[in-house]
Amino acid sequence: MEEDLNVTYITFGGYLYFIVFCAVYILIICSNSTIVYLIWKHRDLHEPMYIFIAALLLNSVLYSTNIYPKLLIDFLSEQQIISYSACLVQFYMFYALTSSEFLLLAAMAYDRYVSICKPLQYPTIMRKRTVSVFLALSWLVPACQEIGLVTLIANQKLCSFTLKVIFCNNSIYKLFCVTSKAITVFGIFNFLHVVVLPVLFIIFTYTRILIICYHSCGEVRRKAAQTCLPHLMVLFNYFFLISYDLITVRLETDFPKTARLVMTLQLVVYNPLFNPIIYGLKMKEIYKHVKKLFCQGKTN
Repeated sequence: MEEDLNVTYITFGGYLYFIVFCAVYILIICSNSTIVYLIWKHRDLHEPMYIFIAALLLNSVLYSTNIYPKLLIDFLSEQQIISYSACLVQFYMFYALTSSEFLLLAAMAYDRYVSICKPLQYPTIMRKRTVSVFLALSWLVPACQEIGLVTLIANQKLCSFTLKVIFCNNSIYKLFCVTSKAITVFGIFNFLHVVVLPVLFIIFTYTRILIICYHSCGEVRRKAAQTCLPHLMVLFNYFFLISYDLITVRLETDFPKTARLVMTLQLVVYNPLFNPIIYGLKMKEIYKHVKKLFCQGKTN
């Protein structure tokens, strides 16, 4: 594919949007990085659950950095243009990091399952090596799978050069002259492998946890609710948004422009911005260190 081939965005712009989204981006970077720093600094947070949370928040920083800088430039530009090669890179990073999020949530669910359902075996099962393997697989598996999909996409002939989106996502399929069956099959395989299967696994593990908690004391139920509820909130919201992003393009559904824009903005804003809030406020040990950090700042 030629390097000078351009794809034009259909988006919105202006200084007001630039200021708002720049503030959101800064808030995302600062909030996520703060909790990652606290988990790295304090030894009492060097447990598998908190390490997975740190990985999830780091994933949010990378996810946002893939989208926001180009989006902010577009707001200040008269014409929103991106080269096709850069569009493919943004597409690749977006779906690789999105898939990583589901795999990290699955690893967190397994950690909670072992902790609550097999507490005596927890130290031997969730060792540092096990955590490292889960982290590596959560990033490497989606990265390798998306390379294959992007390679197929890069060899497609284009008949259109306009995207009605604010960043390069599944909508690039509408640029092709002919829809490729290989790309469709590969995309569905990726979706089932790194999104649907992790979600089913998470539902299974939390069902087991709920059954165990139902027959346990109030303290166990409280602990389970405190650690599992934030994970479920993140999971169902993100699964709904990603399913919308994939299915509407595949089915070529005509959604109203405003509804499409709102849903896309939720993908860009919601999880990266609210993940640190959910985990920072709902997780007691993390909240304790966050509160201590800001109290020290006020004192100084």
